[in-house]
Amino acid sequence: MGSYKMFGIFNRKFKTEETGPPEDVVNAFTKYSDGGKEMSADQLLRFLVEFQGQADCTLSHAQDIMKQLHHLSDPNFLSINDFCYFLVNEQLNPPISHQIHQDMDSPLSHYFIYTGHNSYLTGNQLSSDCSDAPIIEALQNGVRVIELDIWPNSSGDDVNVLHGRTLTTPVKLLKCLSSIKEHAFVASEYPVVITLEDHLTPELQAKVADMVTQTFGEALFVPDSEGIKQLKSPNSMKKRFIISTKPPKEYLQAKKVDKDETNSPQKVKDGDEGAWGKELTSLKLGTTRDKQDDDDDDDDDKSNLKGAPEYRRLIAIHAGKGKGGLDDWLKVDPDKVRRLSLSEPELEKAVATHGKAIVRFTQQNILRVYPKGIRFDSSNYNPLIAWTHGAQMVAFNMQGYGRSLWLMHGMFRANGGCGYIKKPDFLLKAGPDNEIFDPETALPPKTKLKVTLYTGEGWYNDFKDTHYDSYSPPDFYARIGIAGVEADTVMKKTKTQEDTWIPNWNEEFEFPLTIPELALLRVEVHEYDMSEKDDFGGQTCLPVSELRSGIRAVPLHSKTGDKYNSVKVLMRFEFV
Repeated sequence: MGSYKMFGIFNRKFKTEETGPPEDVVNAFTKYSDGGKEMSADQLLRFLVEFQGQADCTLSHAQDIMKQLHHLSDPNFLSINDFCYFLVNEQLNPPISHQIHQDMDSPLSHYFIYTGHNSYLTGNQLSSDCSDAPIIEALQNGVRVIELDIWPNSSGDDVNVLHGRTLTTPVKLLKCLSSIKEHAFVASEYPVVITLEDHLTPELQAKVADMVTQTFGEALFVPDSEGIKQLKSPNSMKKRFIISTKPPKEYLQAKKVDKDETNSPQKVKDGDEGAWGKELTSLKLGTTRDKQDDDDDDDDDKSNLKGAPEYRRLIAIHAGKGKGGLDDWLKVDPDKVRRLSLSEPELEKAVATHGKAIVRFTQQNILRVYPKGIRFDSSNYNPLIAWTHGAQMVAFNMQGYGRSLWLMHGMFRANGGCGYIKKPDFLLKAGPDNEIFDPETALPPKTKLKVTLYTGEGWYNDFKDTHYDSYSPPDFYARIGIAGVEADTVMKKTKTQEDTWIPNWNEEFEFPLTIPELALLRVEVHEYDMSEKDDFGGQTCLPVSELRSGIRAVPLHSKTGDKYNSVKVLMRFEFV
């Protein structure tokens, strides 16, 4: 019954205040109840179709809604309070659909894919523990691409997962693989891609091939031949595992491997100043190259003449940059699909000179973007640059909480949260004159999103009386805006509602959008503090293309992305 409180039905902490429903809510009830004091299922249906824009709604659906409002004294009619209760119920009246509704029969390269970076790290990039726990959590949240850095253990007879040349403590590869198998399809049944950053000898590559084959069995996708011409679709690969890494090379002569360059974290911890120690020093000084993606480097320190053929056979999506520069990296081979990985700075430089070439490349091939090497704190970057250029795998540190990760969470709430989002048509094919989409071209607004923020509630349920202020109710304000292409990106702010647990803003905002397909609606609530930094009150990001028109209950999340039990805002969305 907590949702009644938004409209002043119950007393609130510190003081009582009577606040009626927003005028738009009262007017809608009056209109669709034909001026009466009660609304029938037929009238509710008309409201859902005409006002909420749910054209496919049926009378049966309206009746089901009324049945789920268990407190009704008469299950055949809604009072104004019942109507309000329905509107602020996020289960019955969510801002976006929770159903998978996009075409899932196109090649994988046609989708944005929910992608993790260094998926095994529990914290920072230098000294945190490696574990299968963050991998499990990522999969449970719908992440579909898991990255594992694989190295020899200290004795050279087994394979560990860890961030190489740092003080991160290792976890065994087999444990990670087993956890991936167990949790892969809890949140989504669409395929899981495992990207391997491989630092192994051929003997250990053969061991990995055996581990992978034994763990995943028939669920492992093994390509018929080397060099896939076109990737399969998410639908055709349900509950399958896909391996992507740089294929092992053949060598004309053996290279001697310094023992200090094998993966022995214990040696480093004991003060060994070999290659590891030097690399760690450079990391601390911020001078290291962007080394996370060694699977695309041309150099290699493997000592044997030939990579294990059984390992090579399992690689479904080949990674690699080639010998040349950007022109060579972005060449499209009509007979072969591959994956290119670029660091965050590499992408920024590439889009300045090769923007359309990147878009063309991603129409058939996979582009993976990963954080720059100096993000030791596991922070993230603006994903919109990569998405705007068609990058499918925008790899994020899922433990790196902050606004960038909020955008990632928001993007992948789309399409039922299944981890695959169909890219807009303009990123998938050439235009009528065979032109390629140019993200740098200024475009006129395609639509305008009108957002009304009415009110908020739930903080009094989820937080202590004194969480924000010791002697008075909180002073809430909201920031609302768009994250998208540069022309669409903006943030606006409401007035502060003082001394109330249930702020009533009743403010309207308009956002012209040139590329609504890639826009995210940002909502943040803060509590104003005159003497210190303002306190955090909740946030969410929602894909604009998925917003349902009408008056909607919008749940808010914590800084770490966890949905609050009760905190929500009531908003209206209109496309004009």
